Formats: sequence, structure tokens, C-alpha cells
Amino acid sequence: MERRKFLFRSMQASALLLISGNMFASVLPMFNPIKTKKVYFHYLLFWLRKDLSEAEVKEFENFFEGLKKLPYQKNLRYGKPANSSPRSVLDNTFTYNASMEFDTLEELEAYGQLPEHLALVKKYKPFFEKMMVHDTVYN
Repeated sequence: MERRKFLFRSMQASALLLISGNMFASVLPMFNPIKTKKVYFHYLLFWLRKDLSEAEVKEFENFFEGLKKLPYQKNLRYGKPANSSPRSVLDNTFTYNASMEFDTLEELEAYGQLPEHLALVKKYKPFFEKMMVHDTVYN
């Protein structure tokens, strides 16, 4: 009989711990909310002029190398289209693309107005016939 009482009380205690633990877990986010940091991505596409020499196309990469040295931007990466299998949703007509991250929208916009940024754009603008920019925010 004592053993049954002990088992019954042990089961009661276990149930109480389980219930209280679940209640605590359900209110925990109110006290410690998980905050996601927004990240701003600046994505660029370039279509270089068809009459550029191979050396001029290669020189265009100095544009990106110059941008890497500017403040605010992080993780600047650039490249050419991959040799992906053709499909209706794929556009690989561009010559170069680049992407970079910013911590805030204000930093992204300040970056675009930096004198060094504007000088690089002015220097390399004659190399391309078309450019597109996509700015995206991720939560």
C-alpha cells in the first residue's frame, strides 16, 4: 500500500512539473523575445558593352574591388553568370553581378552618396550599356 501511495505521489509530482514546465515555456518569449536583425542586400546586374576587349572586361572587375574598400558595405561578392541549364525563368544575359550587405537602410543610402562611390561609378559607367539594382530587406 505504501508503495502505491509513493508511486501515485511521484506521478502527481511529475505531472505538476510537466504542466508547470509547459506553462513556463509558453510565457518565456514574453520575457526573452527572439529578435531578428534586419539585413539589407544591394544586388547589382551589369551588361557590359559588346565592343569591350577582354582586357577591358577584366579591368571592369576593379570597379568591384574599389567598392569593397568603401565603408558600410559588407561581404561584397561579384561574378559572372553560371553556366546553368537554360529554362524559362533564368536570365543569364548579364555580364557581371554583385551583391553586398548593409546593417541599415541609412547605411545603404549613405554608401550610395559617398564621393568615392560616385567616382567609381563615373569611372566605370562607360564600360556598361545597362545596369539594374535590386535592394532587399530580410528579417
